[in-house]
Amino acid sequence: MCATCGCGHSHSHEHSPVEITLEQKVLARNDELAAANRIFLESREIAAINLMSSPGSGKTTLLERTISEIKVRPVAVVEGDQETRLDAERIRRAGCPVVQVNTGAGCHLDAAMLRDAIDRLAPERGALLFVENVGNLVCPALFDLGERGRVVIISVTEGTDKPLKYPYMFAAADLIVVNKVDLLPYVDFDLDACRSHVASVNPKAEVLALSATKGENLDAWYRWVLS
Repeated sequence: MCATCGCGHSHSHEHSPVEITLEQKVLARNDELAAANRIFLESREIAAINLMSSPGSGKTTLLERTISEIKVRPVAVVEGDQETRLDAERIRRAGCPVVQVNTGAGCHLDAAMLRDAIDRLAPERGALLFVENVGNLVCPALFDLGERGRVVIISVTEGTDKPLKYPYMFAAADLIVVNKVDLLPYVDFDLDACRSHVASVNPKAEVLALSATKGENLDAWYRWVLS
């Protein structure tokens, strides 16, 4: 696993001073690269949105729908996965330029990976650049990519208490998307309680409930993306 953010130390909750110093240096270097990414993207009026979630939340489905329905700005996608090109192929079939970044044992994208992907992708000036991060509700929150906004996507099949179990991820988000609301009659998920949990860790975050497959409340999602 990834030692950079500490998740490789599964057998102990204690870190040595050397490990802590290494992690601090890695994060500091990442922040420098993220700042450069932000300047680069802003100079080209490219709005990068970092999509983070656990696996199976519906990130790729939401992206497919967004690509097909947003026509006012060009869209490009960076796909992050540990292995395979499956999601990138789905995005390409949806008619969108895409670059796949495979992290191997790594559990997140970082600023250097994003800059390399941007250089390969060469998104148009004024584009929306969606970054589909590796499916993980811990490590991606630690790494600034230089993005304009951070979106955490959860689904009603995952449980109401996700914001309490992964507070750092939800605290780092600008928007929380609760997906698959068409399944609410069939699962034990309390939307009001979830909103309350989000507010307890991030009072400033907006919570948006929608269904990517059924199209429910997608207009609100598009307004946020284009704002």
